[in-house]
Amino acid sequence: MKGGKSRAAAPKRSDTKLKTKSAGASKLSKKAGKDPNKPKRPASAFFVFMEEFREKYKKEHPNNKSVAAVGKAGGEKWKSLSDAEKAPFQAKAEKRKVEYNKNMDVYNKKQADGDNGVEEEESDKSKSEVNDEDEEGDESGGEDEDDDE
Repeated sequence: MKGGKSRAAAPKRSDTKLKTKSAGASKLSKKAGKDPNKPKRPASAFFVFMEEFREKYKKEHPNNKSVAAVGKAGGEKWKSLSDAEKAPFQAKAEKRKVEYNKNMDVYNKKQADGDNGVEEEESDKSKSEVNDEDEEGDESGGEDEDDDE
């Protein structure tokens, strides 16, 4: 009998694990709703360096298809650079950061000022979708909803 109880308890434990995994999946879907108009964050000095390094590495190693090999070689090269050698990449990264901050200021102002405009556009879209649904609903007697507005 003890063996039967432990078997019954085991599926319950796995059920709770499954529930937590599905809860994690719903968290990911919330992140998918980001604004596509929002400016992208600027690249760090290392990534500015990697943009140039990738081109050089591909020319030197045309048969290499491994992204990991390029990344590893770039990381080693970056570590071996002196501060003076890193300075131009850091300057480029700083310029990109300043430009990003300007773009974010403009974006934030548009969001603050344009919230009503965005909502109006979305509400127009939703109204047309609602009207389309109402037209389909007219056949089933959905006109009562339009009279309430």
